[in-house]
Amino acid sequence: MSRSVPAAPGPGADRRHSPYIELSREQWRALASTAPLPLTQADVEKLRGLGDPIDLPEVDAVYRPLTALLETYIASTRERARRTADFLGVAQPPTPFVVAVAGSVAVGKSTTARLIAHLLARFPDTPRVDLVTTDGFLLPNAVLEARGLTARKGFPESYDRRALLRFVAAVKSGAPRVRAPVYSHTVYDVLPGRSVVVDRPDVLVLEGLNVLQPAPRRRSAAGAGGGPSALAVSDFIDFSIYVDADPDDIRAWYLERFLTLKRTAFNDPASYFQRYAAIPDDIAVAAANGVWESVNLVNLRENIAPTRGRATLVLHKDADHHMSRVLLRKA
Repeated sequence: MSRSVPAAPGPGADRRHSPYIELSREQWRALASTAPLPLTQADVEKLRGLGDPIDLPEVDAVYRPLTALLETYIASTRERARRTADFLGVAQPPTPFVVAVAGSVAVGKSTTARLIAHLLARFPDTPRVDLVTTDGFLLPNAVLEARGLTARKGFPESYDRRALLRFVAAVKSGAPRVRAPVYSHTVYDVLPGRSVVVDRPDVLVLEGLNVLQPAPRRRSAAGAGGGPSALAVSDFIDFSIYVDADPDDIRAWYLERFLTLKRTAFNDPASYFQRYAAIPDDIAVAAANGVWESVNLVNLRENIAPTRGRATLVLHKDADHHMSRVLLRKA
């Protein structure tokens, strides 16, 4: 990382000088009474990710307050932009508000991102909300193989960081019809020629493992490190959420999800992982656990978890996927 970042405090930490306000589940849930809940259980079932047992009471407790809070941030950002434009004497239409959702593989960040996007779109001031995952900016498998990065897929260096940065910068600047590539979890690769179009939404929700990464340090002319940093995607983010949990719990969720996929999606002839569908569960789980230990856990410890302290808000989950505490960065 290019600079040290204070981590969100863990249980038992001295929080007197923490940059975060910490709220228990009950304190956070009490805020829900001031926010609307336009979702039904059927909506939740369509939006939640595979293996994520989130239900309507959990959405009520966690996402009603969260989206209401986001609306206050969006309103204040728009008001500041309006006042700045008035001060400068220029006409400046509002640009999209960018919300980032980060966290480990299998922690439930995709469900979080989908719920946020769906709920925000039901507020009258933010009817147009787009959701983009950074998976589409992974380098194609052939490129990863040529660069010797196949075993580091999901690590920061496995992404086309320049393309991702150009995309987010263009969206944030208010550019029309900005395209993002599409990734298929079935074929485990970027789909050539496929893209999604983002056309000046009110809010862009950007979900991915490494969206909070700082820019890598540039090397000086003499070859030593420590040169000035370039721009990073995180420089264009207005509000960021880190979905947090104990690594042992995430590992269990990862293996549970793998077994579910083994019995369902892996049976698709087009699936990259079809070879796992027919082998015994214990052998498949042992292989999946090896991937967790050698790839996903390493990436979590080295790259993803260190960005937690950069988040505006941290949602910490307990072993049953329920949010146990919320940490909100002090204004």
